[in-house]
Amino acid sequence: MAVAVIKKNKKKSVAYGRDSALKALTTAAMVLPGMISSAHAADSEVTIQYGHYEEAKRDIYAPSANAVSASGVFGLEYETGKVPNNFHPITVDSIHIQAKTSFFDRLKFTGNYTEDTWSGATPVATAPAGFGGNTPITTDEVVTGASPYLESIAPGAFFDSNLSPVIMKKDVLDFSAFPPQVKEFEEGSQLVHTMAMASPETRKQGDFNLSYEWDKYAVDIGGGISIENDYESRFVNWGGRLDLNNKLTSLNFSQSYTNSTTSALLDHDALPYLATVGYADKIKNSNSKVNNLAESTLVGEREDWATSLSITQVLNKSALLEAGVGYTHSSGFMENPYKAVYVFFEDPDQPSGLTSGTAAYRTVAYIEERPEIREQWNFKLRYIQHISPLDAALNVKYNFFHDDWGINAHTFEGNWVQPLGRGWSVTPTVRYYSQNKADFYTPYLVSKNKAVVSDKDNLENYNNIPQENFSSDHRLSGYGALSGGVVISKQFARGLSLEFGFEYYTHEGALKLGGDGEGGYADFSSYSVNGALKVDIGSVGRSMAYSEHAGHNMHHGTPAPAGVMSAHMLDTAGDWMIGYRYMYGRQAGDMLQGNNKINDGVIQVSDSNCGGSHCYVAPDEMTMHMHMFNIMYAPTDWLNLMLMPTFIDMSMGMRSLAGEPELGIRDPDYPEVSHAGHEHMTGGLGDTKISALFKLYADQVHHLHLGIGVSAPTGDVDIELRDTHGEELGLIHYGMQLGSGTWDFTPNMTYTGNSDKWSWGAQLSGIVRLESQNESGYRLGDKFQSTVWGSYNLLNWLSMSVRGVYTSQGALHGEYNDVHSPIGPMDSPESYGGEYYDLGFGINAIVPTGDLAGNSLSVEWIQPMEDDVNGYQLERDGTLSVNWGYAF
Repeated sequence: MAVAVIKKNKKKSVAYGRDSALKALTTAAMVLPGMISSAHAADSEVTIQYGHYEEAKRDIYAPSANAVSASGVFGLEYETGKVPNNFHPITVDSIHIQAKTSFFDRLKFTGNYTEDTWSGATPVATAPAGFGGNTPITTDEVVTGASPYLESIAPGAFFDSNLSPVIMKKDVLDFSAFPPQVKEFEEGSQLVHTMAMASPETRKQGDFNLSYEWDKYAVDIGGGISIENDYESRFVNWGGRLDLNNKLTSLNFSQSYTNSTTSALLDHDALPYLATVGYADKIKNSNSKVNNLAESTLVGEREDWATSLSITQVLNKSALLEAGVGYTHSSGFMENPYKAVYVFFEDPDQPSGLTSGTAAYRTVAYIEERPEIREQWNFKLRYIQHISPLDAALNVKYNFFHDDWGINAHTFEGNWVQPLGRGWSVTPTVRYYSQNKADFYTPYLVSKNKAVVSDKDNLENYNNIPQENFSSDHRLSGYGALSGGVVISKQFARGLSLEFGFEYYTHEGALKLGGDGEGGYADFSSYSVNGALKVDIGSVGRSMAYSEHAGHNMHHGTPAPAGVMSAHMLDTAGDWMIGYRYMYGRQAGDMLQGNNKINDGVIQVSDSNCGGSHCYVAPDEMTMHMHMFNIMYAPTDWLNLMLMPTFIDMSMGMRSLAGEPELGIRDPDYPEVSHAGHEHMTGGLGDTKISALFKLYADQVHHLHLGIGVSAPTGDVDIELRDTHGEELGLIHYGMQLGSGTWDFTPNMTYTGNSDKWSWGAQLSGIVRLESQNESGYRLGDKFQSTVWGSYNLLNWLSMSVRGVYTSQGALHGEYNDVHSPIGPMDSPESYGGEYYDLGFGINAIVPTGDLAGNSLSVEWIQPMEDDVNGYQLERDGTLSVNWGYAF
């Protein structure tokens, strides 16, 4: 879901600008499913955008249960085949917030915040299917996310004299010798990705841009930072534009510098088998523990310098042409630290008796190595044509990419912007991409040099790798990609429009131009969806923004504190309000039982305190960020309808309880605890609230309304942790799921009053779960909240508020019905809910006149006064709420 609030430029368009063709050209230039281009955008706008991306499951091949095992035990029949794949595919949920404004008409500021959370299975290496890289952990051979198999000291793969992979043929073992000898092989060229699961991780990025415009030219400068657990990137950019030929020709220039740092905690399952000899100077080890391996972090730095030049030419009132060139110089650490390449070494000590020309090999997986320099060139060409008879616009693009890694890539894209009448428009898009492989790309490597078996990090083995640089990352392979999408938009009255975008993408080696692409094992497909709500302030008219809605606010007092929802109603039929609410909550400090602080020993007394398992850890810190978008419409003067989708991300850090195993240390006896050594994260779409407000009473002083609503279970309640040390950890802690998983009834009753500079209010609200359990086997407790507040106007547009809050919530009912590995009190259903007493302090502002009339902004801090918790819980630090609204 996205919302854009736009203030139109007061300047008149030059030359061709008033022609309807330009509108179509500009629309075509800006079309991107679910997104709004920054190019040619309005002077002031606020944008909130939500998107979802999901890949389809990949085909998985593995040895059967009666195969010669990967550990080299001979005497069983051998075959491979496709197995059921229960790996969760890669999914990404993202939210983007953008704010723009203008100062002194020519100085413009743009600020962006982007947050995305991804999880799922990703390829870590590639090998012949007979090697068994995806080790099933269940008896029926279902691949469910077991530890990736990355090393074989005994023969785990076989190749013929041409170094093509072969597998042992069934029923051809000679049992007269010991160990039994293989007499015949058959072709076994099927390759497969070795998959690894990842727990949810969140990336956050903030950036800004300042630009100043003169009559014929403009300059801009910006910068930002992107942060995630294992990667941090800082960047600056600058550029300018020069308009010529009565603004029919524009020259654009931009440069950027990016400095990035990788700090990748190497896979604790793969590390014992993963050769890191090539990065000896980049590996940082934590303090080791007796009989345990230390955590290893791969650290590297990278720099990118980018320059681009482009020219835009208006050919006539119906056509536009753009051409550009870009160059990027990258240096430093450009590897993906989570990608490996299998190297199969000849082992002359394997049992004799193999058929002539066939050899068995020892296997070592090495972290990929890429060149430290990359020079990239990018050439683009775009043409836009307005089609007068259909009042439509055609937008076609071609892009050519070349780098010194050997990749040449072509992109062809086209879209058609077609108005349908009555405010409807549809924009289909098609895109084709093709590239040849990088010079150093290889699914795996085979070395005919003798291998030293004793040490995976043996330098002699490393020096015998047949390539200096190597990567099995399928994104560096030769392939083609075809995608198609559509954007449907509806323009309503007063400049309000809704937009929905969908795109389907397929990646196949066979789609590469000229053929010769990677094999079908690397094929996959994906889809993405985006939503948008846009409000053009220039269209809705500012004249009514203050005259009607200021009266509304005077009638009902100042805006309610930011933490109170559904506190006011729209009075006039046909009115709209859009809003954005941000909430930040943090828990840290002592553990509580009831309202008493406790030590670790109290938690450890009984296993029942930790979900029926022994207590190893306790939460050390937990944070929650919630973004809520609010749409309100008044079909009558006594009824308001509301829709409130949410986006949530959470993180939890943990600590060991006294006397328990140290966090993060790989100990097979405590796989759950070793996984608690880093933050657990979740993020994505939360539950969606739908409600109606009914006016019960209103006069010049007092107002009373009733809210009736439901909460739809759009948030996930089945988020899992990745497997650790071959152990399936299953579902994450209850409090880190993104929704309730049940349909919930959400009533509320609100009273507000005002007199002179004073305003006050009270609200009763509740949440009643309408289902006995969700799909994961539990339900959250019912919730009741009461609050009262008072506000005082410091100025006619600014007020301060004080609020008291009482909240009561029941414990969880039921428990997870799937795999779950409890390690602390956050995994016990009894350790949720309680009674909470809070005091809030807020500041509230409403813009009475000018360009921003009709906007309101409230900020409130909620300070916990007393907690009386169920079970054992971490005490609360407080909650920050920020609420912006715009009525029209």
